[in-house]
Amino acid sequence: MPIPVKRHRTAAVPLAVVLLAGVVSAGTEFTATAEPGIVTVSSSLVGSDGKSYAVTNHLTPESRTDSRGPKREWLLVWAGDAAPAQEAKPDPDFLAVVDATPHSRHYGKVVNTVTIDSAFGNEPHHMQYMWHKGQRVYAGGLLSDTTYVFDVSKLPEVKLAGVTLPADTPCGSAPDAYWVLKDGTAYASYMGGPDVTGPCRYTNGEVRDGNGFAGSPGEIVHIGPDGKVLAEMPAASRESEDPKVCPNIPALPRATCANPHGIQVREDLGRAITSDFAEVRNLIPHPPTDPYIGRDTVRTFDISNRSDAKLVSTSRLPDGPRQEPDARWEEPRAVMEVTVTNQRRNKGAFAGTMGGGAVYYTPDITAANPRWRQVFDDAAAFRKLFPVNTPTSESDGGSWLQVSPDDRFLFHIVLQGGPRSPRERETGMVYVLDIQQLLAAGGNARCTIDEIGEVTRGGREPDCPKLVDALPIRDTTSGGPHWGALDNFRLGSDGKYHETSQVRRLATANYFVSAVGADGDHRVCMIDVSHRGTLSLDRSFGDQHSRTPCVDFDRARWPHGAKGGAKPHGVLFAVADADVR
Repeated sequence: MPIPVKRHRTAAVPLAVVLLAGVVSAGTEFTATAEPGIVTVSSSLVGSDGKSYAVTNHLTPESRTDSRGPKREWLLVWAGDAAPAQEAKPDPDFLAVVDATPHSRHYGKVVNTVTIDSAFGNEPHHMQYMWHKGQRVYAGGLLSDTTYVFDVSKLPEVKLAGVTLPADTPCGSAPDAYWVLKDGTAYASYMGGPDVTGPCRYTNGEVRDGNGFAGSPGEIVHIGPDGKVLAEMPAASRESEDPKVCPNIPALPRATCANPHGIQVREDLGRAITSDFAEVRNLIPHPPTDPYIGRDTVRTFDISNRSDAKLVSTSRLPDGPRQEPDARWEEPRAVMEVTVTNQRRNKGAFAGTMGGGAVYYTPDITAANPRWRQVFDDAAAFRKLFPVNTPTSESDGGSWLQVSPDDRFLFHIVLQGGPRSPRERETGMVYVLDIQQLLAAGGNARCTIDEIGEVTRGGREPDCPKLVDALPIRDTTSGGPHWGALDNFRLGSDGKYHETSQVRRLATANYFVSAVGADGDHRVCMIDVSHRGTLSLDRSFGDQHSRTPCVDFDRARWPHGAKGGAKPHGVLFAVADADVR
């Protein structure tokens, strides 16, 4: 799968350099130089290796409670040092706490940076898709192979509640995404293979052969709210998959496409679903020519036993009507994300591809063999923005994908136009689809993108998703918008926040992974969503330094000092527990 590349911001570096030079383990001295007026609060714990791990809050005066104002909502941004990974004295990665309270005097201001004081070069990646009252926040270091668990009950202050180290997950590496279960534990998708090449035994006693760190097969990890590993569970089947369409580099005795990236759960249905992306280490420094390194598979798991998830199905997404000159650009290539429906009457799920620029749907994830079909092509959203000289969708970097809690809308972020785009290649976007008719059709859904005219105009069947709106996000760097989060809170008349199923805004982060040559302009933007689903940039959510819309993480100073630019990746809305009813 080709990683989208425009103008390189930083040169790609070999994975070994990133891992060995960029990640500095516990014990490295770190001294924060906080800005004037900052209150620092630290918390630490001892990891399974016997070493101490610590974080430090750097709380600004703007973080203090204002008794005259409303309760406050926060946007958490998981960010990494923007300096090259091999820098001799790296600056800390951190969790930024941004005031996300509409009409607040400090709206858009970074009021706290929670620095990771014990390990550097983590390449902060994703957190859970949505936060609910009482949950811990699970945040992954893609290249440090570490999961951090944060206690956010007393926001804007944050405490370190747990740390899951590489040695705690010997059968998997490269943690990607998280889903928190109702009991407060979490499932994590570990995209890469075992730390050591060869056979690895999972918690249930099953064994799979792996080809090493950031290779194959990946796994699902069940993690407690204290960071302790409750179970490592295989994502690969016992049998070999077809080595022609599931190649491994180097080859494995039993070929597998199991490289889980996205992970979402329907506890009421007893199912988890994952999307297989790629053998991530083979994307550095240059993507391989074999098109099947970008996976086309989606997996469902029976989670009746939460610590022994069982693989139920492995589905290959079907090809679409486009005939691409490069097989790596075909519609099903590199399945980055999956998202489940939420209402009890619906059992379906969606998948989005990064290499193929397409959206797929299955009406029932409880089926023994779910039937997937393409229901939208990103090119149709590009056509709304650019009716002439429309950007192409092949290898467009389709990323974050999320169904609204009320199951009305599907939101999707696209990094950029495809490499053959006639114009506007450097414009990414977020778009929204009305999926109500598709879901209402249940098992009788007919929508299928199977004719070339449907690529830019949408499906012709009446139950196909309807494009509601698309909002351009222009980024002239080598990357673009990649991740997002829905705001699931509303301030009630009682002065407390309440969860809502009707989304009225979302946040996006413009950064992918610089080590693979796809960076971003490092902005975090707020987007308003109308009742009808139309999108508009919230220009009041502006940068405190440049006075421009979106919060810019390319800045000289932070609450923890003059540490220079940072790379924002995961974003998440949250509220202090005491302020949520």
